[in-house]
Amino acid sequence: MAPQSMFRVGLLVSFSGFLTVALGFGLPALLNAVMRMLGLPETSVTECIVVVYALFVLYVAMPRIPRGSVQVKGKGVLVTGCDSGFGHALAKHLHKLGFTVFAGCLLKDKGGEGAKELEEFHSDRMKVLQLDVCSDGEVKAAVEFIRNNLEDSQRGLWAVVNNAGVSTFGEVEFTSVDTYKQVSEVNLWGTIRVTKAVLPLIRRAKGRVVNIASMYGRMGNAMRSPYCVSKYGVEAFSDCLRYEMKSWGVKVSVIEPGNFVVATGILTRDIVATTANKLWSEAPPDVKEDYGKAHFEHLMALMRSYCNSGQKDEAPVMDDITDAIVSKRPYTRYSPMEPHWWIRVQIMTHLPGAISDLLYF
Repeated sequence: MAPQSMFRVGLLVSFSGFLTVALGFGLPALLNAVMRMLGLPETSVTECIVVVYALFVLYVAMPRIPRGSVQVKGKGVLVTGCDSGFGHALAKHLHKLGFTVFAGCLLKDKGGEGAKELEEFHSDRMKVLQLDVCSDGEVKAAVEFIRNNLEDSQRGLWAVVNNAGVSTFGEVEFTSVDTYKQVSEVNLWGTIRVTKAVLPLIRRAKGRVVNIASMYGRMGNAMRSPYCVSKYGVEAFSDCLRYEMKSWGVKVSVIEPGNFVVATGILTRDIVATTANKLWSEAPPDVKEDYGKAHFEHLMALMRSYCNSGQKDEAPVMDDITDAIVSKRPYTRYSPMEPHWWIRVQIMTHLPGAISDLLYF
């Protein structure tokens, strides 16, 4: 996790304290009963619970422990999706740190503003390339470009950051199968396609694979199933790759941002309006009749309000991606998100579904 602000530290510690008290009355009694059944001493149960929870609170609240940094000079990083959002900001940030950045932009050949801005650096360490992660040909050409432009191709490519992605929304019955395919083609298959293409270069460098997933890769939510499906896939792919790459010395990390809609502009009120019209117009007649226009409009109003929410500063995500690339011992997962989203993820992934459903749905 990223270093915590004082507000977040206080909130998380308070939440942990609440759980400690809530569990402190019932859990010791239960464990003492188990200890009696096993014929073991009962006196240490409560103390053990307190110690475990104290360690948990310290883990959550403490700033990230320094774990050493690799030398940046001469190392290359491929970042996908650099036209805007996280990718655009990350390309600038890594260049500032001294990396040679290969910035993949979907709209470079079409004169995209994001690509133009990066090209205006006029730096040997900022190399902007055309890259559609859904195109085998463009991915292959990008890898060849990287291989020919590395400072030392024998050392390989230090890192790839699979950032390119799209977002959408809609209840399952309003969402076409093609939409699921299109979202996964970018978010999941694009990540897999690029990773497989650059992996020989990454292995040579004993480098890093950093995949941008989402908090929705850890938990589902209403109206977000296409996006959740694709990000769950990124999480699973990253885990499997991490196991396989361990013997090669390659570290694989997942970044799970919370709500940064305002910061990235990935979902705007105009996009919501356009998508809403498409969802309603293409919905089967029986679905329209059963749901009703009033219910549908209520859901769309919720999505419009969501567009104005979330964190405005991309810094927590930049810090976590940087740590995954630079740290000698990067974490498996990073979760840059607001406290209430972090708490929700913990509840939905650790408590029984009946409890999390009651709290949030």
